[in-house]
Amino acid sequence: MARLGVAACGLAALAACGDNSISGPALDLSLSRVAGFDPLKAALVQARDEANGGFNLDMWAAVVDRNGLVVAVVFTGATSTDQWPGSRVIAAQKANTANAFSLPHLALSTANLYAATQPGGTLFGLQEANPTNDEVAYGGDAADYGTRKDFMVGKRIGGTNVFGGGLPLYDAAGTLVGGLGVSGDASCADHNIAWKMRYNLQLDHVPAGVADGGKDDNIIYDITNGVS
Repeated sequence: MARLGVAACGLAALAACGDNSISGPALDLSLSRVAGFDPLKAALVQARDEANGGFNLDMWAAVVDRNGLVVAVVFTGATSTDQWPGSRVIAAQKANTANAFSLPHLALSTANLYAATQPGGTLFGLQEANPTNDEVAYGGDAADYGTRKDFMVGKRIGGTNVFGGGLPLYDAAGTLVGGLGVSGDASCADHNIAWKMRYNLQLDHVPAGVADGGKDDNIIYDITNGVS
């Protein structure tokens, strides 16, 4: 009986120290209201219907909050396979990257990171940092991808992506509240669509950046003969 009592106490202690007793940050409900499923999808459809360059393909978009939790994942096509299936995770990676490498006083888009992460660049290797959480990326029922029940929602996707389509999100008070990622076309078109979406969501109050004389985080077309 004594041994059983010790064992029971040991199991109780183990349970008390388990992951279930540790609570992480909750999803940003304020951001969910502004850039959750319905407003995000509406903003994506509106932006995608405009001229953006690229190939005029259907698109994916994702938003993460400042803690890196996925707020929503949406697409423009009739089904989740009307746009590149692989772009679902890429959109989330871009959202994570823009959020992870922007600051309250300095916005960096994923397009801004491209040149510096090429071989010989000052940030070469950055794209290998913060690996994607594969269980979050590919878990759940694929039939739910891009819906309110997408398995990524409420979880950290991680990932670092360094081509156009990811933008940090700043509310009307100038507070950095998360990141937006768009994927499904040429990366320049991805950036253009994300840029319009952020404006449509009224989350484009960028404090400063590295483009346009330090005003914002727009894409910079300055690579000549492979050199930026």
